Amino acid sequence: MLQGVLIAESLRVGAQLTGIPLQITTLTRVEMTNRGDGQPRYWTLLEFSAEESAAQQLANQLASCLASSGGWYTDFHTADETFVIFANKVFRYPRGQAEGRSEAQQYGRSVGVPEPQLDWQV
Repeated sequence: MLQGVLIAESLRVGAQLTGIPLQITTLTRVEMTNRGDGQPRYWTLLEFSAEESAAQQLANQLASCLASSGGWYTDFHTADETFVIFANKVFRYPRGQAEGRSEAQQYGRSVGVPEPQLDWQV
């Protein structure tokens, strides 16, 4: 199974994720103190899981669903790989690989993700 977190507010208006069964494992509403420009004060976090075989399809769909402004991304991981997804951009690398993580973080900075938010699981 793959596991990840999606921030509901990161989805662009009209976005629709279909055809991939997701199991929402936890739904949490939080107040953010380290939010970026244009990010709302309150976030809705959807922790999810899905079949590992759907990983690439899920990553591609999420890349088309995320807002391109506001410094948003989502991430998930399998037992062996990490996926970090931005609007129209997917990073996929072996878990624990510093080079892959660094590339995704650099890209995140370039699209406005605040430094404290570049903290996804290795």
